[in-house]
Amino acid sequence: MIPYVPGESPVHRCPPGRKILALVAAGTVLFALPRLDLALAAALLALAATGWLYRVAGIPGRLMLAQLRPLAWILAVLVLVQLALDGWQAGLLVTARLSALVLLAGLVTLTTRSSDLIEALQRGLVWAKPLGANPAKVGLAIALTLRFIPVLAAIAAEVREAQRARGLEGSLVALTVPVVVRMLKMSDDIAAAIDARSYDPDRG
Repeated sequence: MIPYVPGESPVHRCPPGRKILALVAAGTVLFALPRLDLALAAALLALAATGWLYRVAGIPGRLMLAQLRPLAWILAVLVLVQLALDGWQAGLLVTARLSALVLLAGLVTLTTRSSDLIEALQRGLVWAKPLGANPAKVGLAIALTLRFIPVLAAIAAEVREAQRARGLEGSLVALTVPVVVRMLKMSDDIAAAIDARSYDPDRG
């Protein structure tokens, strides 16, 4: 799981809610652009901007690279597969997109205390309370998800390559079901660990 790194940089001082909105906006832009050239330019720009933000935040390069270490071999495989099937631009795009998203999520959690992150999410989810949702629990779930994004990305990429090897790359169900099953298993493990510590988000 991604740890918090104390600091007084502008990135650390940025309100958690703004960081979360920026992460959502960046992820949307990265995956919404339909044209390959524009998508590639946006992904590379996001990657460069993220590297700059890590430097502004005072996060060591080794810790930045550590966010990608679980994905290293998967990224390598993705590049090779995309090079063979769709060309170097597609390979670079997949790698840049995934790397930028993982690094941005890592930056949010590296520069934001868990308590502040959960509190910001709870405030942002107050509107859902009349619908029967529990903002405290949903906020905790989203905060944990952000901290585990590198793991989730690794699971998705691993399953995608396994399905591609079986000739199922065009099947959304073949990709989604194994990812969801593994994510649910991980969620159960996390929930069990939280219950074992008698943590109640409603108590703060």
